[in-house]
Amino acid sequence: MPPNIIFRYFATRFLWSILTIFLGCFLLILLVDYVELIRRGSNKENADALSLFLMSLYRVPELAERILPFATLFGAIAAFLNLSRRLELVIVRASGMSAWQFVAPALFVAVALGVFATTVYNPGVAYLKEKSLEIDARIFGASFTTSGQPASQGWVQQKGEDGDSILKARTTFDNGRQLGGVTVFSYDSEGRFVERVDAKSGILENGYWHLSDVLVSSASAAPRHYQTYLVSTHLTPQEASETIANPDSVPFWDLPDVIEQASRAGLPAYKYRLRFQTLLAKPLLLAAMVLIAATVSLKIFRFGNVGKMILGGVIAGFVLYVVTELAKDLGNTGLVNPILSAWLPAIVASLMGFSILLYQEDG
Repeated sequence: MPPNIIFRYFATRFLWSILTIFLGCFLLILLVDYVELIRRGSNKENADALSLFLMSLYRVPELAERILPFATLFGAIAAFLNLSRRLELVIVRASGMSAWQFVAPALFVAVALGVFATTVYNPGVAYLKEKSLEIDARIFGASFTTSGQPASQGWVQQKGEDGDSILKARTTFDNGRQLGGVTVFSYDSEGRFVERVDAKSGILENGYWHLSDVLVSSASAAPRHYQTYLVSTHLTPQEASETIANPDSVPFWDLPDVIEQASRAGLPAYKYRLRFQTLLAKPLLLAAMVLIAATVSLKIFRFGNVGKMILGGVIAGFVLYVVTELAKDLGNTGLVNPILSAWLPAIVASLMGFSILLYQEDG
């Protein structure tokens, strides 16, 4: 059989195995999330089964994006096991093919899935997340403090016509242009404290924050409640997106512009740089998962201990995931270069998997 036919056959098997596990996890998450939304919306007048289903369907892709590396790992293990169980690997080995020739289709599928997840799936996830937040706000009374994207930073310093102020938001919408759970400490032009402003939500307008359901406290007067309140700011929508919006809510194709604008404004952009590099490194991370799967699957029927070897592969995959998340945390704080934080775990895992597989197959 020509090698290109074998390549396509193996690649198809790996692709279907990975997609089956991914879709299975997606449907399971969707079911659990939908049941939880039905419970939450049981006493809401605006809640109906279709709206709640759409809300869950729009926000589950963001959760499913995180399980893609594990779907790749388990899918590759399952594919290798099935090929071994049906003696197809034995046949291709007997025909003179090396392990690298039938691992190559799996690596090709993993890299292709990584590229697709970065360039197509991620922008779609960001768009669908915004749609789910709109439905959430409509059904659950625009509870900005309990829904939306978590804010990217703690306190943000801003200047305005009335003086400086520092702002903190619990959640963000529309790439940082809409806020929920807002707290603002205002100071006069000489740096003296003026008042504290707590608001349920806020929208960035031209030159000011338009806050709603506001409680204003100061040292010289009793707390006052306002339906709306204005806080001046020189923040532009782009700067708000760079300083307040969660990097995970920014689509892949928009990240370079956000990073460039933040650098021009003198704002720290390492969280967005890390997010961008993490998405670029995703194909290599998925390839590392395939190599890990190959090291624990190719010689199962030759040496036995099926359960132990599979367990070892699962543990190795989880360790890689933990190391990747730890590197992200270090990169988010600015302690480690974003490029190093994003690429080093995948590179090390790939080299280790390659070395182990090389030792197993070629001694």
